Amino acid sequence: MNSLSTLPVGHQGGQSAFCDWLAGDRENLRKGERTRTDLMVTCARRLASEPFDRLTVSGLCKAAGVAHGTFYVYFENLNTLLSEVLGLFVDYVQIRMRSAARQGEDPVRDTTAAYYTLFQANAGLMKCLVMGIDAFPEARAAFQRLNNDWAKTVVRALKRQNKIGQSTEDELMRRAYALGGMVDQYLTALFVTEDPWIAAISQDPDAVISTLTTLWMKGMQE
Repeated sequence: MNSLSTLPVGHQGGQSAFCDWLAGDRENLRKGERTRTDLMVTCARRLASEPFDRLTVSGLCKAAGVAHGTFYVYFENLNTLLSEVLGLFVDYVQIRMRSAARQGEDPVRDTTAAYYTLFQANAGLMKCLVMGIDAFPEARAAFQRLNNDWAKTVVRALKRQNKIGQSTEDELMRRAYALGGMVDQYLTALFVTEDPWIAAISQDPDAVISTLTTLWMKGMQE
């Protein structure tokens, strides 16, 4: 499943990269597992171009080349499939960001750049997590797990670097949550809702990444 985990981050960000990761070693799977994998990959691809509430079992089966009744051999219902795909997407995002943190000399900027790239390339999936949470509890749970795990990762990194000062862990977690929310709001406006005013000042990706990195650095400082 994690066949791309050793590739440079620059080659991992695209939506097709997530689908490749999701497919894993498909050709070596048994027929039943290949069918199950095909349904998940098709779901991920469809979410890149249409809202999850427009997906149907019949539409997914047709796109995947799977008989309608076969779907229920592998998934109880559509929400079960969506929950699994979004949960794996959260895992994928975490792997990519942790990989970015280990590859360069500036972990904060590197992970921010990785998240920017992942958000841009997977805007449909990110929309499910960031904006679809009220209508889809499974998306809400996946997004909350991503936020919590990443906030804990940030705080642990600061502790290892002895940069926490007198701040309590709760204070640092509050800052990490708040800063993460700001980044999500900005990238959602840029890549999902396509706010024209945000887009106008975000033509240079490096400049945007620098701005978001500065927010992280200053927000976590004493």
